[in-house]
Amino acid sequence: MPTTSQVRVGVRVLVATAVPVERDAVAKAFGGAEGGQVDIVAVGVGPAASAASVASALTTAALRGTPYGLVVSAGIAGGFQPEAPVGSLVVADEITVADLGAETPEGFVPVTGLGFGTVTHRPPKALVRDVSTATGARAGTVLTVSTVTGTAERAAELRARHPGALAEAMEGFGVAEAAAAHGVPVLEIRAVSNPVGPRDRAAWRIGDALTALTEAFGKLTPVLESWNPHEHPEAP
Repeated sequence: MPTTSQVRVGVRVLVATAVPVERDAVAKAFGGAEGGQVDIVAVGVGPAASAASVASALTTAALRGTPYGLVVSAGIAGGFQPEAPVGSLVVADEITVADLGAETPEGFVPVTGLGFGTVTHRPPKALVRDVSTATGARAGTVLTVSTVTGTAERAAELRARHPGALAEAMEGFGVAEAAAAHGVPVLEIRAVSNPVGPRDRAAWRIGDALTALTEAFGKLTPVLESWNPHEHPEAP
């Protein structure tokens, strides 16, 4: 069941996290109270689960006559070093799926290179700018992966293919696909809990990242209050 916040905003907002602990970190920023226009739901891990859950929520809201005006993918993430250090915030100016395509003798070919599909969604520029200003988040590409990076070689490969990448997570592209299908703008905000690369659990700072996520959403109320997708022609 989604958590509903009492904060009043310009449009109804759906915040999608992967797991309940991320959902609760976002809800904490709004006091976790009922009766507002920000719904926060844990949609599951990975792009397929997130796309299915968000599509269902958007359809249900539309049929009820209370559609969402913005979808936000939020949670913790791995950060590419040194640009996105542990504990920092990233807001996506591009949400890109990194491993949808084909391996060839010449290297990886994205699905668009095969002649179909899409690999990138772009959140509204003005909203990204306002979120970055309000929270101190750095704007850049957030990659969506189905398999989390666990080696230095894989991290280097991703950076070579996506020089603007700041973070990787597992849900953003699925959330964005569902939002795009409904014509709803999308945003992705991530708090960095660990470096992208070799899996060193001792270096993970999940608690610090969740705290940073709470603090970020605590600063977003003025942005959400003033956000109007109809005033921004680049929005879907």
